[in-house]
Order: sequence, then structure tokens, then C-alpha cells
Amino acid sequence: MTAAARQGGLAARLAHRFPARSIKRRLVLLFLLFALAVTAVFAFGAQRAFSVGWRDAARPLLNDYVDRLVSDIAGSSSEPPSIERAQAVVARLPITVRIEGPVVNWASHAQPTEWHRDPGGDDWTPLLERRTADGHRISLSLSREAFERRPRFFGIALAALLAITLAAYLTVSRLLRPLDDIGAGAQRFGRGDFSEPIPLRHPERPDELGQLAATVNTMGGDIAQMLEAKRALLLAISHELRSPLTRARLNAELLPETGDVAEHRQALLRDLQEMATLVSDLLESERLAGRHAALNREPTDLETLAQEVIRELQGRHAGAAAIHLIAPSALPRLQLDPGRIRLLLRNLLDNALRHAARASEPPVLHLEAAADGGIRITVRDFGPGVPEEQITRLAQAFYRPDSARTRDAGGVGLGLYLCRLVAQAHGASFALRAARPGLAVTVGLPPA
Repeated sequence: MTAAARQGGLAARLAHRFPARSIKRRLVLLFLLFALAVTAVFAFGAQRAFSVGWRDAARPLLNDYVDRLVSDIAGSSSEPPSIERAQAVVARLPITVRIEGPVVNWASHAQPTEWHRDPGGDDWTPLLERRTADGHRISLSLSREAFERRPRFFGIALAALLAITLAAYLTVSRLLRPLDDIGAGAQRFGRGDFSEPIPLRHPERPDELGQLAATVNTMGGDIAQMLEAKRALLLAISHELRSPLTRARLNAELLPETGDVAEHRQALLRDLQEMATLVSDLLESERLAGRHAALNREPTDLETLAQEVIRELQGRHAGAAAIHLIAPSALPRLQLDPGRIRLLLRNLLDNALRHAARASEPPVLHLEAAADGGIRITVRDFGPGVPEEQITRLAQAFYRPDSARTRDAGGVGLGLYLCRLVAQAHGASFALRAARPGLAVTVGLPPA
């Protein structure tokens, strides 16, 4: 893997972990901005409060202390200021000394700090300067090194800021963790998986997010009950319809096959067969949609099974014999449920034949070995096709786009839905795409 690919993968993981519209990120930023604002207001207020009061209290003390320092440096009035005594004062205290006069001109530092005005606007020059009797001016100021921030202080402050930010993010993440659980639970409910409810933290004393999770769990339970009731109703109706349909078919077959009755007999048998197929599809869809769908797997030769399905369809579709089967000389034998795979192939080919009746080319069934050891099944027709905006809904139960499926073409919207359920039961992929012309359906059967 190249460095660019690794960086791209890292960027994708970070984007997933910290999305641009993440409420966690916004709360942490809000916390930091609030903390900085509070710190700035407190620092400014404290500075102003102390600066107003301490000047009046410290001025006489500082004035007296400056007099003492100057007297130590100047010595007696009969001699000029002593540089040695000034050096001793500078070595002892964090201050700078500058002596200017007719005899001595000396400065303890090349660039002393010149703070002649305080933040309040008072002139401190009279307080920090003294003149001796022999005409020398002695100026005092605080040493620059006393107020310089050491580099390690910046590092400590930055580390403390990062630690506070991390603690704030962890705290916010912990508080908002139920949102992640609610999102994951909603996705499970959307997929029809109601086996695992959303976990509740402190169910005896839930907060607002806990109450929201409990509400979503209640909603999921109600939806699961409604779906179970629908499944039970469909199964009951389908089972109850089988017996009268069987009796009606037997009675229809007893009708004479000659004369004026023969045509009506064939039409009645076709309608009864369509009703029986619909009932069987409903029962099979409910079995496959359940959480306990069982497959009878066995080693299956997919090419042989496809040829059998094509021969079976020849009795129902005139164009079934023209189906173009493309398969390599040797396909791997997979552990499949032959009955369900037969249903998948029959529905895919039946759908292709119905919607390509007036096409210039017959449908194509392409079987090919996949790189992972599985088999890829592709069924394509050359009919009018389906609009792009409707392709994603084709595999939904009872969905029939008006432009692609009519009552004359047959079908009630269960064929592709059943194919998708069979593919999912085998752990296979199921994809539809516009082939222009026509529609292509691809099923990727895994090797295991």
C-alpha cells in the first residue's frame, strides 16, 4: 500500500470519526470558546481591580525603597555614585540601573526596560529617577529578564490546553454516546432486525437521551408486531387459498378439451396456475424474509441447473429456446440450495422474457467464475428498460413501475423481490443496473 493510499485511508477514518457536522466537535469548540471568554473577562477584570487599588498603596512604599537604593549607590554627597555599589545592587535585585552625569556614565544593561508609564496612565518617572547633589541622574527600572516568559512555560500551557480539550471531548463523547446507540438501533430497525433493542443507560433514572432511546425501542417493538401480524396474515391466507385453488384446478381439468369449452378451459387453467404461483411466491417470500430461513445446501452444478430452468421455461414462453447461455467449460461446484437457486434463475429469466418480447435480441444468461472462487450470475434483456430513478425500488415487494410492468406483461412485483431474498439467504450480492437497452441483474454467489 502506498503512502498516498494510507493517508487517504486515514483521512477517511478521521472523517468518519469526526464528521464535519459532528455535534461532539461543535460542543467541544463551544466549550473552549466559552472557557477562553471567561478567562479573558476574569483576567481583565482582575487586572483592572488590582491595578486601581495597589498603586495608591504601593507608591509610598516604592518611593521609600527607591530612595534607599539610590542612597546605597550614590554614597555620600562628596563623592560621585559608585559603579561597584550599583553592580552589587543589580546582582542582588532584578532591576537595571543607569547613571548619567558629569563624572559617571554607566548602565547595567545595554537595553534596560523603560516602563515610565503604568497601565493606568500615571507617570512613574518621578518615582523611579533620582538626582544627586553633584548633578548625576540615577534611573531604576525592572529587569527585562524578570518578565520574559520562559519557553517551557509555553509548552506547559499548550500541554494543559490540549489536556483540557481532550478531557472535554471525552466528557462530551460519554454524554452523547447514547446518540450513537440510537443511530445504530435505528439502522437495525430499518433493516428489519428487531432482535436487539437500543441499550439504555440508567434505565431507572433515564435522562433525555435515555427517554428518546426508550421511545425508539417502543416504536421498534410496535413495528415488529405489525410486521409479524402482516406475515401471519399472509401465511394464513396463502395456506387457506391452496386447498380451494387445488379443487378449482381439478374441476377445470375435468372440463372437455374439445369444442367451445376448450379455449375457456385453457384460460381458466392459466389463471389458476398464476394464482397458485402467486400463493407459492408469497409463502416462499415469508419463509426467506424470516430470521430463521433454512437452506438445504448441497454441491450444485450451476450450468446444469440453468439448462434445466431454460427447458422448463420453454413450455411457458415461446422465446425461452432463444435464451443465450454463456458459461465457461468448468465452473466450481458451490454449496447451494438447488430449489432456491432454481427459483432465482426462473424468476430472473421469466422477468427478462416478459419485458424483452419485442426486443431485437434474446435475453442473455451469463455464468462466470469470480476471482474469489464464487460464481457471478448475470441476466440481461434488451427490452425498453427501466428509468434510473426506479431501479433502486425494483427489488421491493409488490413494486411495479408503470413504464416497465403492466398487467398485460404479467407479474405482481414479487419476482425480483424473491430473487433478492434468495441471494441474501445465500450471502450473495444482488445488483440491478440499466444496460441501455434493457436491464441487467447480477448475483454474486460467494464460494462458501
